[in-house]
Amino acid sequence: MTVEHHAGRTDVLSLQIASQSGVGARDHNEDDLRTGQHDGMAFAVLSDGAGGHKNGAIASDLVVRVVTVELQSQRELSSQALHNAVHDAHEVLLLQQAGAAERERMHATLVALWIDVAAARALWSHVGDSRLYLLREGKVRHVTRDDSVVQQMVDVGLITAEAALVHPKKHHLQCAMGVETAFVAHTLERAYALSAGDAFLLCSDGWWEGLEAADIERTLAAAHSPQAWLASMHVLIGTAANPHQDNHTAIAVWVDDEAAR
Repeated sequence: MTVEHHAGRTDVLSLQIASQSGVGARDHNEDDLRTGQHDGMAFAVLSDGAGGHKNGAIASDLVVRVVTVELQSQRELSSQALHNAVHDAHEVLLLQQAGAAERERMHATLVALWIDVAAARALWSHVGDSRLYLLREGKVRHVTRDDSVVQQMVDVGLITAEAALVHPKKHHLQCAMGVETAFVAHTLERAYALSAGDAFLLCSDGWWEGLEAADIERTLAAAHSPQAWLASMHVLIGTAANPHQDNHTAIAVWVDDEAAR
């Protein structure tokens, strides 16, 4: 997977990270996340589980824990290391399902962001329909592509992006963590150069499906912190009053100019 790259600024950068999660209309939360910074590196990992009987919560927890542990053991940003961590989490889910009928179809999505703060470089990977948005100069510059049936329909021109939001198969995934066949992790091949003012939003489908890109940009422009940004988007999700509101979880990562703080 590749995205357009730009030369990053040479200023010393720092990060602000915040997260928020809600149960919605469900009786339990199958989303999971972890964030952290250590030795000049930072990570944000989010997963949305599926499987019934709370197996979704088990799946998302396993995915997040495996990827987090592997990233924390690394001291150098590497696309291959991130890709391997995602594949290892996938293999763990497969092993958990083997020989356990009650855990069949224990699947999850994944979106992971890994940053070398000192070098001002970032990598990310995703599987399923949890998304990463990259905003530069206040505008959405990149969004990961969903592994979903409706996304494929949009890509080939069968339906519009607007119709995809209400399509009855909008939650049907073509690929997920823990599937036995056709597993593909979409990992950035070359590190992305960061600049002060860049912002990332990682979120499950329950978060993004109620928001337009304009909502994400407008709330960012008005926010004084990543937590305030998430809170403003959460208000919009609540205002929609969706009676079938899914679990909704998000992580916000802001890239700051340390000298300006």
